[in-house]
Amino acid sequence: MAQEKLAGQQSAGSDDYGEKPPIAQDHESSSAEEKIEIDENDCYEKTGFAFSSMKKWSIITVIFVIQCSMNLNASLYANAVDGLIKQFTISGQAARVGQCVFLVAYAFGCELWAPWSEEFGRWPIMQLSLGLVNLWQIPCALAPNYGTIVVCRFLGGISSAGGSVTLGMVADMWSADDQQYAVAYIVLSSVGGSVLGPVVGGFVESHLSWHWVFWLQLLFGGATQIIHFIFVPETRTTIMLDNEAKRRRKAGEVNIWGPNEVKEHRITVKEVLTIWYRPFEMFVREPIVLCLSLLSGFSDALIFTFLEGYTPIYKQWNFTVSTTGLAFLPLLIGYFIAYFSFFPSIHSQRVKRRKDPDSLQPEARLWWLLFTGPFLTIGLFGFAWTSLGPKYGIPWIAPMIFSTLVGIANYAIYMATIDYMIASYGPYSASATGGNGMSRDFLAGIAAMYATPFYEVIPGPYKLAWPTTVLGFIAIFVTIPIYIFYWKGPTIRAKSKFAQTLAADGKAAAGTGGGGGSRRPSSAPRGMSIRQMSLAAGQMEKGRKKGQSQSEAA
Repeated sequence: MAQEKLAGQQSAGSDDYGEKPPIAQDHESSSAEEKIEIDENDCYEKTGFAFSSMKKWSIITVIFVIQCSMNLNASLYANAVDGLIKQFTISGQAARVGQCVFLVAYAFGCELWAPWSEEFGRWPIMQLSLGLVNLWQIPCALAPNYGTIVVCRFLGGISSAGGSVTLGMVADMWSADDQQYAVAYIVLSSVGGSVLGPVVGGFVESHLSWHWVFWLQLLFGGATQIIHFIFVPETRTTIMLDNEAKRRRKAGEVNIWGPNEVKEHRITVKEVLTIWYRPFEMFVREPIVLCLSLLSGFSDALIFTFLEGYTPIYKQWNFTVSTTGLAFLPLLIGYFIAYFSFFPSIHSQRVKRRKDPDSLQPEARLWWLLFTGPFLTIGLFGFAWTSLGPKYGIPWIAPMIFSTLVGIANYAIYMATIDYMIASYGPYSASATGGNGMSRDFLAGIAAMYATPFYEVIPGPYKLAWPTTVLGFIAIFVTIPIYIFYWKGPTIRAKSKFAQTLAADGKAAAGTGGGGGSRRPSSAPRGMSIRQMSLAAGQMEKGRKKGQSQSEAA
């Protein structure tokens, strides 16, 4: 029989994990008040999960370019600082406020955009975000005063959708157990885009005025928006189901409706506030999210510290502005080394999960980080004491070698922490990874302000070595949680409110056979939006509390 659902029911993928037979009946017999809601099992071939591998990878390659563009906007600004100081007669610290406010606003902007891409589709929200970011580049380039630049940089940051949409698109096309290669690819674009800024910016600063820092961002962003407009289709499952329902009604199946079409309210104020609030709640209350987000944020802040520290360090070897920009290439090499180094681990885990879905704990996704994480501390100490310069007989390539190790660690930390949170928190993973991304951008924004004074205020012959040495000691402490969570993660998660709710739900599903025969794993339903995950999480939490109350009453 056709699966009939009333108009107020929850949308596809939110709480039904079993297979559903396709809709293939005479719908004229249905009453006028009833609406037949289709879900992804009724027309799986119309969802992003059914795209060919070539189409999926073509789409996320465009997303790769978008991530590079957004991170270029953050890092390229550093090459406008000297020009802004001269143009507007301001201090160096004041000139760096433009970079700080962009990154801090970016940290919160990603979370603010999240609900809307789930409800109205990835494509229009990404187009709107790209259009607004590009728009704010124009007043920056034409700014009559510095205040205009600060305001428009803030607006540009808050307009950046970032990972809230890009990682969502990965989830639109791959299930949680199959998306590791795609996540690794997107992470590479995120960290790599930050390095493109100084590499390109060195030549811009040497040969063009500061205005071209913003014009270049506009050119790259505009081209990116056009590419996205032409080559990327909608991937959000519920939106694709709505479109399929409309097509079927036009073809004569008058009582077929999509998941959003049967809702009384697309999204409520309470749901939006819940989506916005939960990343902050998890950041504060979950030790795993807090510690790994701080680790990830610290490693990303290093890149923006290097943006300022590289100049005095490589000036000792008579590097120009352009060649100092090229000194960031070892970081990019480190990113690629780390990216490819994850492949054997990902492949091994996928093989084990296909043989037995319950064979691996989420902590298995931290395994490779146990070996690559220490490169952060090693790289920082090595970079610090090879920064003494040629008067100590140290060649210029020495600090570059150690910066490659920092690049390997930076990528590995971001990739492993995101992957671990996705596996650990199920319906809460969007909030957990949101806290991670927010921490990275926020701490990077703060780093833009302290980096230059950090390398200037320490006196003595080792004034360039000690700042990075301090960072190395901090790295020791922030990487310790990797090993704690790898060995004690199950115990820590067992004490987590969110993890307890997930465990109770998993037992209930196992007891009822809820996952049997489904195309999607019970830990990560396909097509589940951030909103739906929030609703499902809320229902799970209510169920847990109700069970506790009944137990106490008994």
